[in-house]
Amino acid sequence: MTIIKRAYALLKDWKKDRYVFGLDVMSRLGGLAAPFGRRALVVSNTTYLKGTADAVEDSLKKAGIALLTDVPVPDAKPNAPREDVYRIVSYILHHRPDFLVAVGGGSTIDACKAAALLSVLGKEVSPEIDRYFGTGAVTEALKTSGKEMLPVIAVQTSASSGAHLTKYANITDPVIGQKKLIVDEAITPVASLFDYRSTVSMPVSVSIDGALDAIAHTYEVFIGAKPETYELAKELAETAIGLVVEYAPRVIRDPGDLEAREALGLATDLGGYAIMIGGTSGAHLTSFSLVDLVAHGTACGLMNPYYTVFFASAIQPQLKGMAALFHDHGLMTEQETSLEGRQLAEAVARAMMDFSRSIGAPVTLGELKGFSEQHVERILKAAKDPQLKMKLQNMPVPMTADEVDLLMGPLIRAAVAGDMSLIRNK
Repeated sequence: MTIIKRAYALLKDWKKDRYVFGLDVMSRLGGLAAPFGRRALVVSNTTYLKGTADAVEDSLKKAGIALLTDVPVPDAKPNAPREDVYRIVSYILHHRPDFLVAVGGGSTIDACKAAALLSVLGKEVSPEIDRYFGTGAVTEALKTSGKEMLPVIAVQTSASSGAHLTKYANITDPVIGQKKLIVDEAITPVASLFDYRSTVSMPVSVSIDGALDAIAHTYEVFIGAKPETYELAKELAETAIGLVVEYAPRVIRDPGDLEAREALGLATDLGGYAIMIGGTSGAHLTSFSLVDLVAHGTACGLMNPYYTVFFASAIQPQLKGMAALFHDHGLMTEQETSLEGRQLAEAVARAMMDFSRSIGAPVTLGELKGFSEQHVERILKAAKDPQLKMKLQNMPVPMTADEVDLLMGPLIRAAVAGDMSLIRNK
C-alpha cells in the first residue's frame, strides 16, 4: 500500500460518511449538508475564494437548500480575531439558519465554531467568548441551559490545521497578541468536506505552514501518547510526517503539482485525526504567544526541536521511530539512529531543523522579525495561565506553573539563540 493510500484508509476508517475528501469532490456538498436542514448561512471569502464559494453555493442550491444571504458572510482574518467571531454571531442571530457552512482555512472555521456556540449560549449563559475557553465548558453550558449546538458544516480550503475535523477552536485577542483555545466535542463540525484541488490556489507559504502544522500535530500527540493510543498515534505520525517530508519540496518546486497538494491535504487531515485522540503540548503552547510574528504551524515547527530535547528522557521509543523515518529520507545518518538519551533527542531535533531549513522555514526565535524580550515574557506568562494548563499537563515531561521560569525559561532562551545546550532537563 502506498503512503497516500494508507492515509486515505486511515481517514475513511475514522470519519466514515461524515467526511467527503479527495480531488474534485465539491459537488457532493449538497448531499452531505441536506440532513441538517433547508436554510444555510454561508461564511466565506469572496475574493481569492470566489470560485470555491460559487461552487459551494451551487451544490447547496442543487440540493434544495436555501441561502439566507445574497453573498456569503465575510470570513475571519488570520488567527480568528474575537471581533470577527462577534460579527459572524450577529449574522446568525439576524438570519436564524438551520446550519452554518464555514468555507475557508482554520481561522474561518474556528471563528464559525465559536460564533455558533455564542449564538446558542450567549443569552442563556454568557455572550463573552472568554467564558468558553478551556476544556469542556461548552458541553457543560449546553447541558445546564438545555440548548443544542447550531450545526457547523466545514468546507476546508487550505491544507492547514485540520479545523474541519476537530473539537478545537483557536481565538485571538489581537490587543494583547494572545491566542486562547476552546476544546470541546460539542464544537466539532457535524460534517466536513475538503476538495484538495482547492489548495492549488493557496500561496506556497500557506501550504508550507500547514505542512509544518501536520508534523506538529502528529508528532506532539505521538510523543505524549498513552498506551491505549500509542500504536495509532505512531501510525498517524509516521504517515503524516512521511507525506510532508516527501511532498512539501514538490509543492515548492511546482505549486500546481496535484499529487503533492493531495498528499499535503492528507497529511494535515491526519494531523486533525491525531489531535482528536491525544493532546498537543509545549510547541503549541508557545505558538499561542507568537501570533503577531509568525503563522501557527511555522511557530510549532520552530519550537518542536527544542521541546524534543527537553522531553528526551520520556520519549526514547518515539525518538527511535522518528530517527528511522528521518534516516529513510536522508535527514539522519545510520550512526545517529543508534544514539541514546539526550544525544538521540538532539540528533532528531537537528533533523527536524534541517528539514525546516530545506523548505525555507525559520528554526530559531531570533530569526523572527520583531521578536523581542517582550515575547519571552509573554510566552512565560501565558504558560502560567490556568486556561492553558492542559498544555503543561499534556507534556511528556509535565510541568507545573511554578516550574515554568526554571524549566521553560532556558528552553525559550535556547530557541532564541539556536543553542540546544541551554536546555535544562527535569
